[in-house]
Amino acid sequence: MIFCEEVDTEETVTCLHMTFYHPCQEDKMMFRCLNFCEREQVRANETATFGRDSNICRYNLIDSRVSRIQFSLQFYRKLDTSEFCFEIKNMSKKTKLRVDHTELGYLNKTDLPWKCIICFGDYQILTEMQEGQSMDYYETHFHLAQMPLLQERCLPSLQPVPESGIFDSSSVSHDKSPKEIDENEP
Repeated sequence: MIFCEEVDTEETVTCLHMTFYHPCQEDKMMFRCLNFCEREQVRANETATFGRDSNICRYNLIDSRVSRIQFSLQFYRKLDTSEFCFEIKNMSKKTKLRVDHTELGYLNKTDLPWKCIICFGDYQILTEMQEGQSMDYYETHFHLAQMPLLQERCLPSLQPVPESGIFDSSSVSHDKSPKEIDENEP
């Protein structure tokens, strides 16, 4: 009994699980520099950066369309709580970053929800945070998805129908997309 009382309790570590998807991954291997085998420890005061420049970024994406620094994650503790969070900042001047339904322009930042999807270009990254108590470091654990993480509805842009009801059919694709009609027409 005394032995159990003297043993230190094990401190849990916050872990950010990230599942990556790109439709060309099989051909272009843009995630080949990421470690999908095991968790990686990151010091709490370090900013985790993602991008194509291996001299600057901790996590490299091998794709010329990715910015030198695409985005960064900063680990922090909320004021007056024991809750840990991540803040995500868009570091790309060319590409907007979407975090669920929030669009971030260059240098915009927001708190990363506990579970969300980050999108830029054709990249989709599902993030899920597993809580912990360690203030010294956190862990990242990367996964690779074979299928898209979100099914974007590829709706064609709907062409407005003029009041006359006559429109140029050559500009509209021949599919079964919804069309605007007048409810008083026969």
